[in-house]
Amino acid sequence: MTDSELLQAIYKDTQELKSRMNTIENNVTDIQLTLENETNRNISLIAEGHLDLSRKLDGAWKVENEKEMLLS
Repeated sequence: MTDSELLQAIYKDTQELKSRMNTIENNVTDIQLTLENETNRNISLIAEGHLDLSRKLDGAWKVENEKEMLLS
């Protein structure tokens, strides 16, 4: 194999690697966007739901404690 052929083979391999890297970068970007836009949003919605449930439970305990105080 001549030096010129070797350089062409290396160039071809390098171009292929660059192409694959671009594909990987695009996939990572897509995953990051999915995490940011969907997963994080859904986690926030779940957290808000838990906060509402916690407030309702606190309110129920308050009413229950008041009932106990009145019965005593």
